[in-house]
Order: sequence, then structure tokens, then C-alpha cells
Amino acid sequence: MSVYEPNFRHLQEVLIFCFNMKKSTAEAHQMLSNTYGEAAISERTCREWFQCFKNGDFDVEDRYSGGREKIFEDAELEVLLDQDSCQNQKELARSLGMTQPAISKRLKAMGMIQKQGNWVPYELKSRDVERRLFAYEQLKGKDGSDFCIAL
Repeated sequence: MSVYEPNFRHLQEVLIFCFNMKKSTAEAHQMLSNTYGEAAISERTCREWFQCFKNGDFDVEDRYSGGREKIFEDAELEVLLDQDSCQNQKELARSLGMTQPAISKRLKAMGMIQKQGNWVPYELKSRDVERRLFAYEQLKGKDGSDFCIAL
């Protein structure tokens, strides 16, 4: 197995080569899998691209793959959120060259939720917990009983 980690464009160009060599989609997929292992695209994606090639469409520029998406570090997303936590998912996706669903998955994995238009961690930080405990202590009755709000 190769140490080289192929990008999607490289895999598309390899598929064009296989197509021109009159390989079947199954043969092309097998070659990619043997060479790149987990980094290879699916056989279904190979079939979809071969269909494009049969229709005369060999353009590999700026096309959404529909499958494996750009891999990026959470740090890139964190930097964007630090710069402007009010950005929506579409704006974040545009900035990173990703799809909105990919951004949604990463935000969820990072434990981020949107509250009042800002992205914030779902889990409270220790200082936030302390602040809430302090507020609770202030609201608690002087006699030590819990406060009660009557409706």
C-alpha cells in the first residue's frame, strides 16, 4: 500500500486513465482499492464517473463528489468560529470549501450548538458551572431553604 494519500481529483484522473485503458468499473475500483486501501473511492462512485466519461464529460474541476468530502482539521473550524461565532453553517462551509452537512457533522462532533445566533459549546465550562452555583446560592433563601417560584 502506498504512503501517498490521494485527493479526490487525483482519484478522478486515475479513473480517466482506467476508462481510456478500457477497464471496467469493477476493475478500476479493484485497482484503486489495492493501491490506496481505505482512501479509495467506492465502486458506486467509479460507476458514476465512468458514466460521465461515456457521456464525454471529462471535467474534474470544481465538481462536488457526492461522496467522500474534504477532510479538514477541527482547528480550521475553531479558528473561523473564534473570528466570528455568528456565522451560519452555509457561511462556514463556503469559507472552508465544504458542504453544509459536513460542517453540521463537525460542529456536532465538536459539541457545538447555536444559541441566540452564536456557536457555543454544549457542555458548560467549569467557570460557567461555578457562576450558576453562585447565582443559586444568591437566590437561595436566607434560612437555607430552596427558593420556589409560584406561578
